[in-house]
Amino acid sequence: MAMKKLILSICFVLTISPFASNGQGNDLDKGQIGYVPSKENLENREWFRDAHFGMFIHWGVSSVLGKEIGWALSGQDINKYRENIHVFNPQKFDAASVVKLAKDAGMKYITFTTRHHDSFSMFDTKYSDWNIMNTPYGKDVLKQLSDECQKQGIRLFCYYSLTDFYRADYCQGNVKKATGIKGECNWDEYIQLMKNQLTEILTNYGPIYGIWFDGHWDQVNKENNRSTTQKRAWKYNEIYSLIHKLQPGCMIVNNHHLAVFPGEDYQTFERDLPGENTGGGYSADAVISKDLPLESNDIIGKSWGYVTNDTVNRSSKELIHLLIKSAGLGANFLLNIGPTPEGEVRPAHRQRLLEMGDWLKTYGETIYGTRKSFMKPAEWGVAVEKEDKVYLHITNPKVVKKQIELKDFPYELKKASRFESGKNIKFNSDKKNNQIKLQIPELDLEAIDQVIVLEVKK
Repeated sequence: MAMKKLILSICFVLTISPFASNGQGNDLDKGQIGYVPSKENLENREWFRDAHFGMFIHWGVSSVLGKEIGWALSGQDINKYRENIHVFNPQKFDAASVVKLAKDAGMKYITFTTRHHDSFSMFDTKYSDWNIMNTPYGKDVLKQLSDECQKQGIRLFCYYSLTDFYRADYCQGNVKKATGIKGECNWDEYIQLMKNQLTEILTNYGPIYGIWFDGHWDQVNKENNRSTTQKRAWKYNEIYSLIHKLQPGCMIVNNHHLAVFPGEDYQTFERDLPGENTGGGYSADAVISKDLPLESNDIIGKSWGYVTNDTVNRSSKELIHLLIKSAGLGANFLLNIGPTPEGEVRPAHRQRLLEMGDWLKTYGETIYGTRKSFMKPAEWGVAVEKEDKVYLHITNPKVVKKQIELKDFPYELKKASRFESGKNIKFNSDKKNNQIKLQIPELDLEAIDQVIVLEVKK
């Protein structure tokens, strides 16, 4: 009965929300009309909310050029680019090692680029010759990752590009396709290709927990740098329905930088903490869903794929803070790596991930399974909640003057203590004004994070 009420509630929200059916740039596509998520799908959403940390992998034939994945083909000669299929030979790729790295980093899922904007498929597909099986390497990367994820207990999600700079049947959008393409565009034929390949992914590779779409924006008209109307319909009702039919538990997300459409099961924010537009993010105009799980996706260096001389200047401290802030906003943190043309994880990426994993060995219980708290992020840090505990993550101790004041505190505070030492913290509780004052005389000004545990009665 409880599950039935939840399903009805979600359907009601999707029906009444003005952003569910009429988001910017969504005048042609209304999503999956009448979508009712399955019991398995709802359970996967809750697992996703608990997970909080995942690995993004951007990798493909473009790595041999040392140029950004997908975009390396835009405006370039297609015949010259095709030659890279004869060069791409990632003999050092080790799926077991990559999945183990994700586990050692404390990540719970992997989102892998099965097909990016350059149309190159990193799996065995019978619907395009432009794929990994026709390289000197000749092995199905997606199959290797799928097998290892199942062995090691990591959930696999698949990135899939809507936009295509390679194929003739893909009709020109906002971004330049390759030059020298022969043939006329055929939108229905291109949509069918996507359906065929998605069917392969969802039937040949075991459980796929999510399909991560990207490229909606290429077929959207712009006015004053904002999305307005669509050039062409992506036919999301057909595509989303197909996915949910093939694997009802599979969650759909679309990196369209807009409010969610019906049929989407969580919302992602590119290089952006939800609502903050940090780091030059792309989702500042997106209405944040109040009902679906959230995710923030970001990079370690300057690029997504392997780019020659990419400067990896983000420290593990900065990345841990992004993980903490994401949790404080009720979102997961999807952190990207871009393997080399040989298939190896770059040392700088590996180092950052392992350092994050070491931190999570101590602080994992204050991240995994938590939910957004009663308060917005503060100058000193963020708060998250789990059962009868509130965790205060102090990421900026320099602004704490021996005291933290919590306003509009909604619970009865039973005990306050330091997570690291278990030492009790004195506090004053003003029940009349719902305020708590915590006395914190000693903080390490150089620490990555320091956590206060509040035991409460809700």
